[in-house]
This record gives sequence, C-alpha cells and structure tokens, in this order.
Amino acid sequence: MMTYIFKRVVSLIPILLGTTLLTFLLIHLVPGDPAEIYLRLSQIPPTDEAVAMIRQELRLNQPLYVQYYQWLVNALQLNFGNSFTTGEPIFEEAVYFLIPTMQLTLSAVILTLCISVPAGIFSAIYKDRLFDRFSRLLSYIGASMPSFWLGFILLYIFSYKLGLFPSGGRGGFVHLVLPTITMCFIYTFTFPRLLRSGMLEYMKQPFVINATSRGLKESVIIGKHVLKNALQPYITAFGMSIGHMIAGTVIVESIFSWPGVGRYFVTAILNRDYPVIQFCVLLMTVIFVILNLIVDIIHAHLDPRIRLKGD
Repeated sequence: MMTYIFKRVVSLIPILLGTTLLTFLLIHLVPGDPAEIYLRLSQIPPTDEAVAMIRQELRLNQPLYVQYYQWLVNALQLNFGNSFTTGEPIFEEAVYFLIPTMQLTLSAVILTLCISVPAGIFSAIYKDRLFDRFSRLLSYIGASMPSFWLGFILLYIFSYKLGLFPSGGRGGFVHLVLPTITMCFIYTFTFPRLLRSGMLEYMKQPFVINATSRGLKESVIIGKHVLKNALQPYITAFGMSIGHMIAGTVIVESIFSWPGVGRYFVTAILNRDYPVIQFCVLLMTVIFVILNLIVDIIHAHLDPRIRLKGD
C-alpha cells in the first residue's frame, strides 16, 4: 500500500510543476503592465520613472525563466509575494479567507453525505416505488437548477420574505444554512442516482445471487457485497465534487457576502491583482490534485486489485 501511495505522490509532481508554469505564463500574457497596475492600485501616478522603479523592485525586467524560477523557489517557501491592493503578504491573507471557505465546504460535504448515501441505498432497495420516483424527480430538479439562481431564490424567500435566516455575512449556525444548501443542492439530489445505478448493477451479479441463495440476510448482502462495490464510482464523483464546491464558492460567497477565498478571488480579478490571481489558481489546482490522490487511495483500499497493480 505504501509503495502505491509513494508512486501516486511522485506522479503528481510533474502535474503541479506544469500547472505552476502554465499559470505563470498565462498571467504574464494578460494585457497590461503589472507595474502600472500596481502603481494605480497604490494611487501613485504611473510616470516613466515610477514604472521603471517598480519593474526593478518586482524584478519584471528579468527574463521570464528567471522570474519563474524565483517565483517557484519562493512559492515552495510559502512566499507568494504581496497583494497589489492591500500590500499584505498573500499567503497570510489567503489563510484568513480560506478558513471560512473550508467551514462552508465542510458543512456542504456533511449535508451531501447525510442525504445522498441513504437516499441512494433506499432508491436501489425500493426500485420503481414511490420513494425512488420522488428521488428521481428531485434529481431532475437539482441537475437543472443553477446554483446562483437557487441562491437568490433562497435569499428572497427565507431571508427577505420570511426573515428566518440572515441575508449574508458569517456568524453562527443560521448564517451557514442558506449558503450550504446552495452549494450542495445539485450534488445532494443527483448523487443518489449514481449510487442507485451502481447498486442495481451489482445486485444482478452472480456472487450476489449466490449469497442470496445461501440464505444470507439482505442487510449483510447489501452492506458487505453490494454497497462496498457500488461506492467506488460514487467516491470518485464525490471526491471531485468537493473541488467543484470550493471553486463554486466564487458564486455562493458573492451572493451571501461570505468572507471566503471565493470573494477574495473575485476582488483580485476586478482589481487585476495578478499575484493574488496566480495564487488562487494554484491553490485550486493543488486542492483538486490532493482530492484526486485521496480518492485513488480510498479506491486502492476498497479494491486490492488496484493496489496490487500499482505495486
């Protein structure tokens, strides 16, 4: 198992290096001089002398490969420079904004698991019955409803009309309810169909039929033989959905005025704060890569054939 994990970790290094290089080049290909933008955000007239001084200070007059090497060395030390807008270290600011985002994402993940897994199991057990048909209807609604539209609808009904929840900001549990529902709504009602289809497929397999003929309890067959195998595609989709949830906070945090990394990213784009944009793109990539690694490890644990093949 450790050999498999080591190989997977090593294989991720070229992906991360390629991502850092691509992100660095894309930022430098965007129209506009970063030195002039830095001066304008600092409310300093962008004279030729001032631009030349800032380019020297930010080392923008050096070749791109030298800039990339210096940026990469600093990034490995968690030094991503200072924000053009605030002048504060980017990593410290990002950690401050990342904590509320992780809090929101964790609540969305828990709610999705608590609803989608039982719903998928019951839909498979009670196939084509009332619960299964109702779950299918909700999956259609969830798949066709944009998150930004749902967020505004929830705000209008439960905040402005009924006054049950605050309209925005971060505070207690009540502040989490509407943003959490908005983030996980599509996954909560579409993932049960994925788990249901997987369970129904394995229920037809010969080893399940043999287990039934031997008189094993249905709960044992479902839990030990069917669910364990059917969870693998669910885990893959769920692991990737966590990354999409974090990326989707750009919309949700803007709607509900949640002070997270999504709003931080949007503000950086509006201000053309290149160092912050570069860091946020890299952060999202690292999150997706780590989640993919975790999903692969869980698969290897559930299916020894994957682990043995990797070893």
